[in-house]
Amino acid sequence: MSGPVESPLLDRLTGPSRFEAVMSVRPCARTTHFMVHHLSTPPDLSGKAASEPPCEPVEKTVDNSVERAVDDFLRPAVLRLGLVVPKRHARRAVTRTLVKNQLRDAIRRHLPHLASGDWVLRLRAPIDRSRFPSARSEALAEELRGEIERLLADAARRVRRAQPPSS
Repeated sequence: MSGPVESPLLDRLTGPSRFEAVMSVRPCARTTHFMVHHLSTPPDLSGKAASEPPCEPVEKTVDNSVERAVDDFLRPAVLRLGLVVPKRHARRAVTRTLVKNQLRDAIRRHLPHLASGDWVLRLRAPIDRSRFPSARSEALAEELRGEIERLLADAARRVRRAQPPSS
């Protein structure tokens, strides 16, 4: 790679319809406890604010067309994150919070390597309470951290490989 790697901005994925759209895509990586889905966001949805008017009067459009093109080009990509940690897989609230915090920390560490778009990370298998009797043990945190690191490294590699090369 040449030149600096642009890190996408991290934002929250909101709304059930967005979650459904992302989770309808085949998972790009999975581990024993986790699964990750990725959906590329079209460029016009990645950074536009919903309150922006769709178009401007004709006389302003001509004057600002170059500025808008430069702003769109320079605007960093957006990565929207959604987390799904069901109660049936992590019965205790403390454990669910631990899982979500581990997922967020790992995403922040892998942010420069992840493609922009919508990402949903979800807990897909129960956490064994007999192995981890404490709701928030260091052993559980360490195991989750390692598994999430493997998951995100694999997901980033697979998504990068699936994307067409930029010209």
